[in-house]
Amino acid sequence: MNNKSINLVAVALLGSMNAYAADEAKSPWTSSAELGYVTTSGNTNTSSLNAKFDIAYEVEKWKHTGHAETLQSDSRNETTGLDEKTADKSLVTYQADYKFSELDYALGLLSYEEDKFSGFEYQAKAVLGYGRKIIINEDMRLKLEIGPGERKYKPDFMPSESDPFIYLAAKYGWDITPTSKFTEELTADFGDKQDEWKSITALTANINSSLAMKLSHTVKYLDVVPAGNDNYDRETAVTLVYSF
Repeated sequence: MNNKSINLVAVALLGSMNAYAADEAKSPWTSSAELGYVTTSGNTNTSSLNAKFDIAYEVEKWKHTGHAETLQSDSRNETTGLDEKTADKSLVTYQADYKFSELDYALGLLSYEEDKFSGFEYQAKAVLGYGRKIIINEDMRLKLEIGPGERKYKPDFMPSESDPFIYLAAKYGWDITPTSKFTEELTADFGDKQDEWKSITALTANINSSLAMKLSHTVKYLDVVPAGNDNYDRETAVTLVYSF
């Protein structure tokens, strides 16, 4: 094989490697796992586990996002000496977006939540709506969503109920520096029987290219709750986030 042939083979191999790398860089999948664990002993004996998982698939006009989370907490009863469950919550959501343009999209949203200490056995929601990106630039993003929805829920020891509602959401992101970002997600459901809003505020700082530290504060409000339960539910967490 002469030098010219060798050069052509080398160029072809290099081109195919570059094309493969480009395809890898444009993977439609993104995902992250989040974990926080706290245990105390001595005067107070408690343990808490907060875990979340997010995955997204985006190709052409479609974007699919899934989210799952759980919060588990135990505390030692000093009178009985036994561990008692103080938090047991899980949430799963799925959203599909279809882009009409660079800014506008239709959305479908499903969610299912179980919280042993909320007074409800479960709460499930389905929404069809419209979203629009209001701000898109290098370091700041804002999108708004609206649409009709249906909620099905079951209070403890009571029959299940249904409630139509109007869904509103504002989702904001700000890249403060190349290694840190601030996010705020505010959602509200205005129904015939129940109004609900939820705020998730978070500050994330990268440790390296795939690992980050995250501080978040979540506030959830229900205007009608079973007797003995609070209208407000608050959660503050410090977690490690691994992106892959």
